[in-house]
Formats: sequence, C-alpha cells, structure tokens
Amino acid sequence: MSQPHNEQGPSGFTPSRNGFVRFQEAFERGFNRLRDRYGMLLEQTIARRRVFVSVSLAIALASLSLFFFLGRDYFPEIRSGVLQMHMRAPLGTRIEVSGRIATLVSNSVEALLPGQVENIVSNCGLPVGPHNLAFIPTPTIGSQDCDLTILLRDEKSPVWDYRRILRKGLKERYPGTEFTFQPSDLTAKILNFGAPAPIDVQVNGPDMFPNYEFARKLAEKFRTIPGAADVVIQQTMRTPTLMVEGNRTFGLGVNRTEKDIADNLLMTTAGSQQVDQIYWLDPSTGMSYLINVYTPQPQINSVNSLKTIPVDSAGSAGTDHDVQLLGNLADLTAEGTPGVITHGNIMPLFDIYVSAEGRDLGSVLTDVERVAKSMEAELPHSAKLEIHGQASLMYEAYAELIFGLLAAIVLVYLLIVVNFQSWLDPFIIITALPGALAGIAWALFLTHTRLSEPALTGAIMTMGTGTANSILVVSYARERLQEHGNALQAAIEAGTTRFRPVLMTASAMIIGMVPMATGYSQNAPLGRAVIGGLLMATVFTLLFVPCVYAMVYSRRMTRQEGHVS
Repeated sequence: MSQPHNEQGPSGFTPSRNGFVRFQEAFERGFNRLRDRYGMLLEQTIARRRVFVSVSLAIALASLSLFFFLGRDYFPEIRSGVLQMHMRAPLGTRIEVSGRIATLVSNSVEALLPGQVENIVSNCGLPVGPHNLAFIPTPTIGSQDCDLTILLRDEKSPVWDYRRILRKGLKERYPGTEFTFQPSDLTAKILNFGAPAPIDVQVNGPDMFPNYEFARKLAEKFRTIPGAADVVIQQTMRTPTLMVEGNRTFGLGVNRTEKDIADNLLMTTAGSQQVDQIYWLDPSTGMSYLINVYTPQPQINSVNSLKTIPVDSAGSAGTDHDVQLLGNLADLTAEGTPGVITHGNIMPLFDIYVSAEGRDLGSVLTDVERVAKSMEAELPHSAKLEIHGQASLMYEAYAELIFGLLAAIVLVYLLIVVNFQSWLDPFIIITALPGALAGIAWALFLTHTRLSEPALTGAIMTMGTGTANSILVVSYARERLQEHGNALQAAIEAGTTRFRPVLMTASAMIIGMVPMATGYSQNAPLGRAVIGGLLMATVFTLLFVPCVYAMVYSRRMTRQEGHVS
C-alpha cells in the first residue's frame, strides 16, 4: 500500500500555490540577503570610518565643482513641433515682392528639411491695426518683413538642429535677406515678455543717429560672441523714402499752400480716405460703405509720375485757374528714414536682440555684458545702455532659489534641533546633504543637462527627502545607544534596521520621477536632479551618516569614561 506524498518542507511549512505569495516570499529572501550583505559592508565601513568619511566628504565637495561646467539656462528649451522664423528682405522691398520671396523661402525650407515640414504659413507686411505695434514688440515693421510659421510633422522635433540647418541654407540661397528665429512655445514667449529674443540690449537717448551708429557697432561685436545667434537691431534708420519739400514762395505766388500739396499727394497715393472720409449709404440694405478714390498703382511707377500729379487749391473749386504740377511746387529727394521709432521713458530707443544657440544662455549673457562694458567709452554722452529680457531675470531667479535652498537647510536643521533637543544629532543628520548635492551635480553632468530653475527646484525637493531618511537612521541609533551604550553597535543596528524604510522612501520618489526625467518637458531637469540627488543621498544615509554617528559618539563616550575614571 503506497504512502501519501508529503508536500511539506523540512520545517513543516507548506509552500503556497499562489503566484503573488511565492513572488513575495522570493522577494523577501532576496531582500534579506541584500540587507545581510549591507550589514557586513556597514561593519567594515565603520571599522574604517575615519578614512571612509574623509574620502567620501572630499569626493562630494570636489563634485560640487561640476556645477561650474554645466552651463546656465533660465528654463530649458524643449522639443517642439513649430518653428517661428522672421524674414526681412532688403529695406524698401514692395509687399508683392516680399510675398514672392516668402514663397520661394517656403519651398527652400521644405527642401532643406525633407519630409519634416507639414505646412508653412507666411504673413507679410505691417499688422492690420496699430495696436499690434503699440503693445507687441514685433519685428514686422514694414513691407519687407514676413513672419513664417513652420509646422513640423513630429511634435517632438529637435528644433535647435533644424534652426542650424535653415540658418546656413537660407543664407546661402538668399543673400541680402535676413533670417532670424523667435520663440515658438508659449513658455519662452512669456519669459521673454513678448520679445523675440531672450537678451535685449537697449540704447536709449535723445540723439537718434549717433545712438543708431553705436548700436550697429555693438551688434557687430555681439556677432563675434560664440553661441550668439540672430543678432539684429529691431529698429531701422535707412528705409528708402521720398521726401517732398514744397517751395512756399512759389506756392503762394500761384495760390497753392502746403496743405494743398499734401492733400493732393495723399489722395493720389493713399486715397481720398486719408484726406476726407466719405460714406455712401445703401438704401436697400441700410449699410454704409467707405468711398476711397485714388490713382491706380500701375500709373504711379516712377518719380516722374509723382512730379506730374496735379495740385488743386481747396478754395478754387468751380473757378477757372491754371493747373499746377507737383514737380513745379516741390522738390523730391530720396532719403533714409526710420522704419519705426520706439520710445523708452519718452526718449528714442534701439533694441539689439541676441539669442543663444549651441551654448548656454548664462555664458552668452556674460560675454554680452563684457562686450557692452568694453564699448562704454564709445557710448554717446546723452545715451544710456541697459540689458533686459529673460536673461537678466535669470540671475534674480537663481539668487532667490539658491537662497531658498540654503534657507531650507537651515530651517530643517533648526526644526530638528527643536525635535531632538540637541544640536549634535541634527548636525549628523544633515551630513548626508553634501552627498545629495554631489549626486545632483553628477546627474546633470552625465545627462548633459544645464543648470536651470527646474533643476534648482529639484535640489530643494531632494533636501527634504534626504533629510527625512537620515532622521530615520539617527533617531533609531539614539534609541539603541540609550539601550546598551555602545555607539558602534548602535550605528550598525540603526543602518540595518532602517535599511528597508530608507530604500522604500527613496525608491518611491525615484521611480515616480523617471517619466519626468526621461520626457521632453521643461521639468525634465527637475526629475534628473531628484533622481541623482536621492541616489547619492541614500548611499550617504546608509553608510556615511552611521559612520559619522559612530565617530562622534564613540569619541564622546570615551571622553565621558575618561572623566569618570
């Protein structure tokens, strides 16, 4: 007769058939082995605690120097599906010619970016109403300007690479035409306060022509800065213009005034609505229509056609009089005039816009400030030079965030002092923070991520989690020290006992930050800083903090025993 098979193990424990339970049991066995190995490593580390603490602290402090090699941005540029480009043809180009050039440029863009462009929308000439120019610093100031919005097929395209290709290709194909790129995403537009570039160098003063010449020299210097791109002066002073200057003496002799000359010239070139707005009421619909009478543009195609414009007198309607031509009453000369006049504090203002490409914004701004300072001797005496824009605000934001980081460390330390009723234990707790900062530096450095406001925000978040984990270790070490009075044994017990909660807290936050760190959003530096900081802070919490605790309290108890003896 066969005996029933015994499914129980040697200890009488019956394995569960539930897959989740078996996985949990296997995980627990693996975790316990990991904790045992950590305990042996911690014992060896505490045995050589002085060397370990010295070397670890030196490495952490040396790693902080990486922050000086990261580069500085206010907010990182992200991948996008839109490119915003501005085209400026030679000054004085007619609107229809600018439109044809814009069509050719659109075809060239599609050829330079094969298979990447979905659609291109161009908008040439002045805005419809004057409010756009009054409240928005748009680079479109005349008929030679066109804005091109390039829609890309991939919404996560490396727009910085595409800009580099278009700058080189379009410059070779269209000499004499200027191409600049503006921020396309909403965040960059807000940070620039609507300006087309993050760096805005302003020359403000009453003397326009000397200030403009100085601005041109300054712009040429800026173009030699590595990483400086799209250096352009917003305002123009050489727009081709025909100046009509009436001969008052001759005009009075033939009963023609300056007003008569201006009215007839405006009516011919711009229409009667510029002189006298007349509406016609349609009796069938009750709607009013503006009547505008003007000479067809094909008939005004030369300077001679302007000189043959008849000039009538306002008070001679219905009376016989001699017909006078504009060429007899006025002199026509070609001059260069301002395309647009911008004012700052009532004074005329010139904007020199500078963008950063292939280099961090902070380094480009530093070189711009250096060049501007070297040119102060040539600045006109009545002018003032200032640097505005997103880049100038970056320093203020950095100072506030760094102050917030230091203030967070100090406040956390003081709160722990109140909780522990000790100045020494909180100091041991915050010794893990240099490791967190070192981890942040290495994480940004290895991922080629520049220092930015999200990265500094992630550093502040890391300080809180790293401190919380250190509190777990030090608080348990205090309990064990009060229990048996052995500082070395208390440090080892605290590390092994708090191994699980420390790993759980750090792992939960690290895993939660992985999607953000690997994404293309502007918060990616925040996730990378948190992951790097917590990885190194966890190592410091589990090894460095117990060693510091053992060093401090073993020496302290040795002194107490010496005093007692």
